[in-house]
Formats: sequence, structure tokens, C-alpha cells
Amino acid sequence: MTPAPPAALTATNVTVRYRAVPALTHVSLEARAGEFVALAGPNGSGKTSFIRAALGLVVPTEGTIAIGGVPVPELSLAARARALAWMPQEEPAGDNVSIRDYVGYGRYAHSQRFVPEGVRDREIAEQILRDFGFAGRESVGVQELSGGERQRLRLARVLAQDSPVLLLDEPTAHLDMGYQLDLLERVHGIARSQGRTVIAALHDLNLAARFADRIVVLQRGRKVADGAPAAVLSPALLRDVWGVVADLRRDERSGLPYLIPRLPVLEVVPPDRSRGLRVHVVGGGGSAAPILHALVAEGHRVSLGAVALFDTDSETAGELGIPTATELPFVPLGDEVRARNRELLQEADAVVVAPFQVGPGNVAVLDDILQVAVGKRLYLVDTGVAGRDHTGGVGTERLRALAARSVRVLDSADLLRALASASGSPAAQSDDADRGRVRPLERLEKPR
Repeated sequence: MTPAPPAALTATNVTVRYRAVPALTHVSLEARAGEFVALAGPNGSGKTSFIRAALGLVVPTEGTIAIGGVPVPELSLAARARALAWMPQEEPAGDNVSIRDYVGYGRYAHSQRFVPEGVRDREIAEQILRDFGFAGRESVGVQELSGGERQRLRLARVLAQDSPVLLLDEPTAHLDMGYQLDLLERVHGIARSQGRTVIAALHDLNLAARFADRIVVLQRGRKVADGAPAAVLSPALLRDVWGVVADLRRDERSGLPYLIPRLPVLEVVPPDRSRGLRVHVVGGGGSAAPILHALVAEGHRVSLGAVALFDTDSETAGELGIPTATELPFVPLGDEVRARNRELLQEADAVVVAPFQVGPGNVAVLDDILQVAVGKRLYLVDTGVAGRDHTGGVGTERLRALAARSVRVLDSADLLRALASASGSPAAQSDDADRGRVRPLERLEKPR
């Protein structure tokens, strides 16, 4: 039996947090030489965070990632650049350098300081330009290329780096179907022929199934599946992780599975619902974004409202699959949106009020909480009122009335500790367990 190739990248029990918000939780995986591993999962599932941790751009709060058995933090920057090549999701436009010079940047990891480019460096760059169809266009500026061409050129620069491990974050973005297939076919061939390890974050599961040896699925920062495409892909996976109903088919020629999505489902349900509450969050302007991430990561069933369309909190909710009551920007809340928000309030076991800016357009949300959320667990993330009441004192009055009914918490970590002691059904706010875990309620300051 042929022995398995060595592990080029090993992640062991990796947890990454941005302040109190978990982005990855106890993720372990191995990627071997010559293996193409696809990282899949919805927006916000932790794919980019894993890649950034592998590069050493973020430091895990727990666990380690090693390259060739050496923990990433122990590698010098030069050694790291020779071991890992990275293609990020987006890249600033930068100067309008020539295509030839841009691909040549990939050789810097192998160059000595103040030493001119060598013959080998030129040969590698020129061969890659020919392979990617840029021969004869070497002097063209990168800003003169289309979005798809720039994406292909970025991969060409990554390959010029000649590193044994390639980390690709959404490499097929901005490419039409033909170029997507061409790019992934190239990457698959390089892994096979050169023994390089490829870890690529991919949104398209069917592309992942066609080209990857393994698919690792992340959901809310946790690994929920890891294996060959035929073993991993299923209608149940797509329903539970992406909230989409799909049919599973198999390609008669290759035997590979592929999914045909049919309908989105109304709510993406966490695999473990036993410990989660239904939590309605009231926010706006990005005040609720870290709270949403933290609640979802802990398995709570979260809703949001009412917020404006395109608001930062609305966008975060969309990425996480959170039901949201939304209104058009810069208009007062309409009756239909308020009715939807009141429905979400009524369905919730607990209500969390983020420190959002209170104005004439959204002060009605506070009225709805006071009227509808009677008897529910109320949590006020209290940073004070100064600077965020734009209603001439009406907002402060409502917040003070809400504070009289609420448990005061200071941040996402405080909130999670309070909710951890809650049962699956609403309880009185005088619950001793809650009061023992959060800071005592303090009076909101009077408007100045």
C-alpha cells in the first residue's frame, strides 16, 4: 500500500475570536501534499478567518496551525512567504504596473534584498504568463484589464510564488463560467502534477465537488462536515447549512454528485437547537452586528428589526440568514414593517436592545418593545444615552422606561453569560440566576 503523503498544513482545535465574537470554534483539519481541499459554507461561516489564521494574519485564541509541522507563528515572514501563497478575496487597485511586473511580484519571496531578478525568476514568470494567455501583452497595465482578467492575473502571481501551500479565498469571483472551469482545472492540475496543497474557499458546491478531493463545510465557525464530495454533499446538508431545498444528482460520466437547488427555506436552523433561545435583537447602524454574530455562534435562533435596508446590521443579518424586519432608508417605519417587527417580538423568548442611534424614524421600535415584549426577558446593552438620542428627549424617556424592565449588560460576552442561564421559556426579569451573572441595573443618565 502506498503511504499517504505528509500533512502540509495541520490545524488543531483552532478558535479565533474578534474581541468577544467567535469566528472559528475548535476547528481541526489536515491538508496533505497534492490535495485540493475546498472550504465551503455560507457567508460569515469562517472560511476567510481560517485562511487568515493559516497566514498568521490573525492569532488563534486557542489551538495551532502548522505548516510542515512548524507552527505558523514560529516561521519568519520570509519563510512564511516561501511556504504559503495567498490569493485574497479583494485587492486594492494599486499602481498601473505592467502585467509582467505584477506577476514578477510573486518571486519576491525567493529573492535576496537588493539583488536583481534572476534568470530563473524571469523564466517562471514568463512561462506562467504564457500558460494564462497573457503572452504578447506583458507591457499592458493591470488597470487596463477587465475584472475577470485581473482575477486570473492574481492567480498567476500566486503561482509564480512557487509555494507548496496555496490559500485561495474565492478565486472564481468575477469570472464567467468558462474561466471558472479553466481556473479550477489549472489549480487541480497543479496540485496533482506538482504536489502542491490547495485550500480554496468556494461558494459553488458543484464546482467544489467537481475539482476538490475533499470538502470541508463550516457553519457559524464550526466544522460540520469533512470528506470526499460524494460522502459530504446531500440535500440535508444544503437544507441545514444553507437553508436551501435541493435535489441530489450524479454525473453519469464522472460519477460525481451535484446539487440542483429548488427553493430557499424560511429559516436556517442550527443543527443543535436544544440550548438555543429565540432572541429578537433591536439595533441599527452596526450596533447589533457583534451581538448577532455572538448569538448565532452560540446556537440561538435570532431575528432582527426594525432596521433600514442596506444598514450594516441588515447586511450582517443577511449574511447570517437571520429573519429581519426592514424599512427603506431615511423614512419613518411604516405600518407593515412595524407589524412584521411586532410579530418577531411576539415570537421571541428574549429581546436584546443594542445601543443604536434613536431618531424620529425608529423611536417607534422602543414603543413596540414596551407594548409587545411584556413578560419576556429583556436585555439592554447600556452604553448610556448621551450622543445617541436625536428625538429631543423622547428616546431617552423610552429607554429609561425600558431600563426599568431590563437586565443591563455591557457587551456581547455579558449578554451570552446571561442567556446561558436562561431556560427555553421566558421568565421574569428578576430571575436570580440572571442577576447573579450580569452587572446590576444602573440608571440611565438624564438628557443634557
